[in-house]
Amino acid sequence: MNYSQFLNMIPEATLVLALIIVFCADFALHKSERRTYTLGVLTGALLLCQLVPCLMAEPAEAFGGIYVSTPIVTVMKTILTAGTFIVVVMSQAWLETNKRYSGEYYMLLLSTLLGMYMMLSSGSFLMFFLGLEMASVPMACLVAFDKKKKDSAEAAAKYILMATFSSGVMLFGISFIYAATGSLYFDNVAEVIVAKPVSIMGMVFFFSGLGFKISLVPFHFWTADTYQGAPTPVTGYLSVVSKGAATLTLAIILVKVFGSMVAWWQPMLWVVIMLTITVGNLMAIRQKELKRFMAFSSISQAGYIMLAVIGANPAASQTALTFYVLVYVVANMSVFSVISAVEHRAGAGTQMSAYNGLYQTNPKLAFIMTIALFSLAGIPPFAGMFSKFFVFMAGVNGQEAAPFWPYFVVFIALINTVVSLYYYLLIVKAMYIKKEEHPLATFRHGAAINASLAICTAGIILFGICSCIYQWIANAAGM
Repeated sequence: MNYSQFLNMIPEATLVLALIIVFCADFALHKSERRTYTLGVLTGALLLCQLVPCLMAEPAEAFGGIYVSTPIVTVMKTILTAGTFIVVVMSQAWLETNKRYSGEYYMLLLSTLLGMYMMLSSGSFLMFFLGLEMASVPMACLVAFDKKKKDSAEAAAKYILMATFSSGVMLFGISFIYAATGSLYFDNVAEVIVAKPVSIMGMVFFFSGLGFKISLVPFHFWTADTYQGAPTPVTGYLSVVSKGAATLTLAIILVKVFGSMVAWWQPMLWVVIMLTITVGNLMAIRQKELKRFMAFSSISQAGYIMLAVIGANPAASQTALTFYVLVYVVANMSVFSVISAVEHRAGAGTQMSAYNGLYQTNPKLAFIMTIALFSLAGIPPFAGMFSKFFVFMAGVNGQEAAPFWPYFVVFIALINTVVSLYYYLLIVKAMYIKKEEHPLATFRHGAAINASLAICTAGIILFGICSCIYQWIANAAGM
């Protein structure tokens, strides 16, 4: 074996090195009183350093094409790394109550990120599946990390069962694809695959299995319970970082591998997108628990992300999808930073009623929450409006052959944007309008939460007006 090929995998190699450093530091600081803080700073610093190999990585292949890195994949790795850094920062307040296990927490985060790297850079279904499981197994451990809460164990059990089932369905589909083409390599499969019953069944099962990971309807039933039971920083990580990696990978595989079968998977995607956006929005209106509320919001957002995939221009679709994920990371993590601050600093739990009159006692926190919710709803001038505009445009880009259905799907998404504005404003109403005799007391939420809120708020404001960000992604996608 030519081990020099590992030099083509610089982002993965440096992340493995970071994982080893955190592992050794955890042993060295085993009895230190400042262990949690030191490990947090070390992990955050390593993730910031990790941005350099991600940004500087060149297009490359390794091990006969089983590993493939492209510029758009490099951009997504950079976004996921930045999202993981925000999770590390916002986790500090919660980890103060779990000092004994802080090292394990950081190692699980890095292990999950490594699995997402491998999934994004996969050149075959074998590497894709290994990367997916490398990300899913540590994620299940993170969901169950708070051992003192039975809800956390229940959430992990549901996540593991649904992940196991979806993996089995996906493997079943991959076996059909192998039977039809005789290969697992994306390029080889794309050359010979045709729309025959075995290939169609394989594609449907593969899509269904990955639909569980992205929380697309009707594969979404695990999402609300898992988000509610998992620790709040883990819920934020699961809702944005994991979803971003899975959506771009699915978009690449649909176009690259199943491009000759677009007449079969595109109508399926139309139906799934409309159901996902509509069901997610309607169910979010009924929620009184904020993490369940954000779970159904994330289901709806998954539909918006996949809206970019139905476009006929792959470069425009990947650009819009990646930019949407970037904006979604900062907006959603801002919301979860506020939830974490209220839950762990004020001890108020995650019921929406806890936010009644929040503006009276914590006006800055309420204002930041409002900005994040407005961005998720797509209200100008925040970045969420631009990200939605780009996915809408990508969805109808180049649709000459079948003009009605793509425009109809985008029209349904536009109507649902109004619906989403209503339920996001329910939280704003609770914070600003609802009167509470004993609102949540004024509290200080720590330097770590302040840092995560500052980063996310800056992203919400700047990503929409700094055209260089979108141009950077467009250049990587080959537009």
